[in-house]
Amino acid sequence: MATTGFEAKGTAGAVVDLPYRVVAEGLAFPEGPVALADGSVLVVEVRGPRVTRITPDGARETVGEWDRVTTAGPNGLAIGPDGAAYVANNGGFAWYDKRGVWLPAAPGTGAGQSPEYITGSIDRLDLDTGEVSVVYTACGRWRLCGPNDLVFDASGGMWFTDHGKVRAHDEDRVGVFYATTDGSFARRAIFPLMGPNGIGLSPDGAVLYVAETPTGRLWAWDITGPGRVDHRSKRCLANTLGHFDSLAVEADGTVVVAALGEGLCVVRPDGEISYVPVPGPLATNVCWGGEDLRTAYVTEAAEGLLLAYEWPRPGLRLAYNR
Repeated sequence: MATTGFEAKGTAGAVVDLPYRVVAEGLAFPEGPVALADGSVLVVEVRGPRVTRITPDGARETVGEWDRVTTAGPNGLAIGPDGAAYVANNGGFAWYDKRGVWLPAAPGTGAGQSPEYITGSIDRLDLDTGEVSVVYTACGRWRLCGPNDLVFDASGGMWFTDHGKVRAHDEDRVGVFYATTDGSFARRAIFPLMGPNGIGLSPDGAVLYVAETPTGRLWAWDITGPGRVDHRSKRCLANTLGHFDSLAVEADGTVVVAALGEGLCVVRPDGEISYVPVPGPLATNVCWGGEDLRTAYVTEAAEGLLLAYEWPRPGLRLAYNR
């Protein structure tokens, strides 16, 4: 298979090529894939800004959208216990055209906050009506700066990362939050972190995984209760020279992290690390689908691709996918 754009940055680990097919292309910075039982896949198009349903033959349908790309950026997506989609809305970016590729960060400074930016939020999208409603813009006295990704636990609560916003000379101090879907309870669970991005749970729900983008680190904490971790249990499972984006967990506890510029970083339970090449430079997210959960759906944001990989092991079934 072609591996155009794969650029290993000095990271140790074997490179393992896997067969894949292109499901859809021409998407506007896709992230947050969610595979549904009918064979379709939901993705957020951050530069849309919208949520799109893609059928197995590549046809697409807009199921929810926001008004302006400068003040809204659907970034992460997960199905909640009520069957609605919950969206980590980063509040919008200032987009830059770099040789025909739209990027959410200014060359040189990495600044991405739009001049029209208002706030980040956690939003609810009714998949049947397309109605979007805001659930949270703050957690107590802490404003949500740029929510990025989220995952639900078995009790119906959601863990989510706030990646923050970067400006030319400063950036937000951010962390991980936990909240209920009815808007009544949210707490800051982990603080501070450096650009937390991907988030996931172990198969038994006892361990929380978080990937930091700028440091290229994958962290783990033991969970002691809804929205609570044992901070003394913090451990680093992977430390790379690259940059991590979102992640997904396999049924056996393997953590697969989208590694910008490197493809997919596969971190096995025994600590072994390998990489799966992805066409294009910005692999951003991965999820599992198919009857046996052996299809890995991967978003590549720079070239606007949704890819389907034949995966060697089954992925972990998420709590409320429908």
